Amino acid sequence: MTVAVEDGGSLRHIAMFYRSPKEYLDCLVPFVADSVSAGFPVLVAVPEPGLALLQDALADITSPGKPATLTDMSRVGRNPGHILGGVLGTFAAQHPTGPVRLVGEPVWNGRSKLEYPACVQHEALVNQAFAGRDITVLCPYDATHLDSDILVDAEVTHPRLTGPGAPERTSPGFAPDAAWARYNEPLPSSPTAASYTLHRLTDLAGARQFSAKYARWFGFSPTDIADLQLIVNELASNSLQHGRGPCTLLLWESGDQLICQVRDSGQLADPLAGRRPIIRDDGANGYGLFVVNATADLVRIHTATTGTTVQAHLSMRKSA
Repeated sequence: MTVAVEDGGSLRHIAMFYRSPKEYLDCLVPFVADSVSAGFPVLVAVPEPGLALLQDALADITSPGKPATLTDMSRVGRNPGHILGGVLGTFAAQHPTGPVRLVGEPVWNGRSKLEYPACVQHEALVNQAFAGRDITVLCPYDATHLDSDILVDAEVTHPRLTGPGAPERTSPGFAPDAAWARYNEPLPSSPTAASYTLHRLTDLAGARQFSAKYARWFGFSPTDIADLQLIVNELASNSLQHGRGPCTLLLWESGDQLICQVRDSGQLADPLAGRRPIIRDDGANGYGLFVVNATADLVRIHTATTGTTVQAHLSMRKSA
């Protein structure tokens, strides 16, 4: 199983199905090594245990100051909605003119069912985010431990496929827009949620105070309360400026998470909103959703002609 390192091509977004650590290394090590030899900037963002395996196998070319960079996807990609605006997109934007080679593993055994729809939407949007660039994005999928439905979704979101003993091939099921739409699901709220309605931008201060009081009741630390207030402020201000009519803020606790939801009657027309990296802030555009994606542990969005709902999830970290 090999993936050719091409020069001078357009976007190649490839799902790589592997069934063992050996297959994982047999594909990824030559891909990274050959990319480095060709002089291409290389970023590898994968979770453990694959990260440790690759660090050992690629020690000569991934140590500090070397041309290939390895990072933990479970940390930098904990919110799938921030992978394009964060680690992958920023790296690609820092190398805007030449070939770029990326390895990104956003789906792994242990990703929650709550996070998974956001992962599929991320993979579907890679094709739009990097369109027209000479970028190869290789996405490993563990065919031994992941459900078969996940492997089918990978075929839908990736135009190219590779696997054990098989050459790289075109995916017959490639339909990224359909995949994104299928996971643009209505988001359930909670009957126990605390509610606050905003009519104008001057209501933001009250919404921040409301959210801080709610978070303190659950014992959140001051740092996490500040994060929640930032999320509330950015979601509500975006909604008031770009939506139609008032917006409703809901807060509730679910398991080990606090969920912040903002709903309005507008429709979010740009699926990449909040997912583009900020390289230079020229003040020309708002970056509210980017800030929310960078701060929250998970962001889910449902948008339709009847309105848009955004849910930001924060892990419940109790104050010491």
